[in-house]
Amino acid sequence: MIGVFDSGFGGLTVLKSVVQKMPEYNYLYLGDSARVPYGERSQETVYTYTIQAVDFLFKKGCQLVIIACNTVSSRALRRIQQEFLPGAYPDRKVLGVIRPSAEELVDRKCRKVGILATKGVVDSKIYTEELEEIDPPIEIFYQPCPLLVPIIEAGRQDEPRCDELVSGYLDGLFAQEGAIDTILLSCTHYPILYDAFRRHTPDQVEILSQGPIIADKLEDYLERHMEVERGLSRGGNRVFYSTGSLETFDRLAGVFYGEPIRAIPATLDSPE
Repeated sequence: MIGVFDSGFGGLTVLKSVVQKMPEYNYLYLGDSARVPYGERSQETVYTYTIQAVDFLFKKGCQLVIIACNTVSSRALRRIQQEFLPGAYPDRKVLGVIRPSAEELVDRKCRKVGILATKGVVDSKIYTEELEEIDPPIEIFYQPCPLLVPIIEAGRQDEPRCDELVSGYLDGLFAQEGAIDTILLSCTHYPILYDAFRRHTPDQVEILSQGPIIADKLEDYLERHMEVERGLSRGGNRVFYSTGSLETFDRLAGVFYGEPIRAIPATLDSPE
């Protein structure tokens, strides 16, 4: 089984693309909606929350977990892989969304990229770190969008205020550099606002969402790591867990996933 974890609803945009690409596997989604957003939290807090989430998914039978959250991928993924997994789950895998997204920018031969993200991701400069060895270099320009995740999680993405925020954040990005060729929506919540981003972005600038990128990269990963692929269960089952209000999750998650969802309550405890 493949687990997908996010601080709230955003990871459903990744899960939707992955399921469309590889519908044969069983999937388990966990949204920590009770503690969203993660973007303003300390690195240690994010790491603690992520250990709890990964442990939950592994105990439910997942062999592979996708961290469908840029904040978690930037602040906790390496410690999870280097410190937590070797002692607790040496036979399991945890992957993130930042490395595959950076690889996609290289594959597309992008040169000037605008990164729209949470404050935590912007402060980490993780995309600069991932791409610093590229020759010729890819120039990265960051724009934090701190108010978007709370608005989206509250189901207010269609309000005029949200469109105004998108416009303002893009103005801030383009004020840094007028020749940006690509924008990466570096938060898995943001694709729900794709039309707004497109409306306020020049036609010649490409906008990339991470869902299709992660789906393609995951398929390639499984083809190259058959020892992982053989351990995944099949059957096309989808199970959804939420730490927050199930009524709210079911109502809003369907918007992200595109299908009705009935979530199961989840409690995240510190691993033993």
